[in-house]
Amino acid sequence: MLTGDTFSSSTFAIELGKFQVETVQAVSGLTLEQDVVETRQVSATGELIVRKQPGARNTGEITITRGRDKSAAFTDWIKANLVNSDLDSARQNITIALKDAQKQTVRRIHLSNAWASRWEGPQLEASDSGPATEQVTITYEDITIE
Repeated sequence: MLTGDTFSSSTFAIELGKFQVETVQAVSGLTLEQDVVETRQVSATGELIVRKQPGARNTGEITITRGRDKSAAFTDWIKANLVNSDLDSARQNITIALKDAQKQTVRRIHLSNAWASRWEGPQLEASDSGPATEQVTITYEDITIE
């Protein structure tokens, strides 16, 4: 890869705990965010002093879009969260691996203690010939980028 080339956003994999999610169309909402703490004070001469500093890191959510397929492991994990309300055993660490043109992992994004907080089924329409996709919102407690 030449200097200045960027990686393709279409080559990635998602690992959920011990297994890899077989098919995924999109991942959105990957953000790393921190609160901003602002302090306003007045100096001895009456001058306003405004200082900003970093606060606590925020947790987040991502949305995974995938086609309906026969991938039982990911579907079972979603059910454990949303249908069975078994949050303790369903909480997983998720890794999103970005890959280069040779399918080698070049960056990993780790989401700690993640769980499915929302599922949206496919839009079904008799006149539509597109794929049936579902969206899963995943809430996580911490994000680490390697």
